[in-house]
Amino acid sequence: MNRNIIAELEKEQIKAEKPQFNVGDTVRVANRIKEGTRERTQIFEGVVIKKQGGSNRETFTVRKISSGIGVEKTWPINSPNVEDVTVVRMGKVRRAKLFYLRGLSGKKAKVKEKIVARTK
Repeated sequence: MNRNIIAELEKEQIKAEKPQFNVGDTVRVANRIKEGTRERTQIFEGVVIKKQGGSNRETFTVRKISSGIGVEKTWPINSPNVEDVTVVRMGKVRRAKLFYLRGLSGKKAKVKEKIVARTK
């Protein structure tokens, strides 16, 4: 009985249109930030190194290098604060989690780009 109630509550929280991206893709996340009484949108661009969970608990982690320091942020996919996730380029990877990027720097920390054939 309790499981049905929890499942119904989770269905209400899921977004109608989920962003479509995979691990290894370079994405631009538009995050809504509230500062006092004002709201603004902040963009965070980086490589998706992890996707985990399911249902309304699904999260993704994005990593970027800022001033020579690695920065990672994790967001719930269904969060109302995540306005938009735009895929900048698709990455070609063979792993589900890209934690090895944490130990790399410079050009070695790049992910190869997947070339998609376009049809007319």
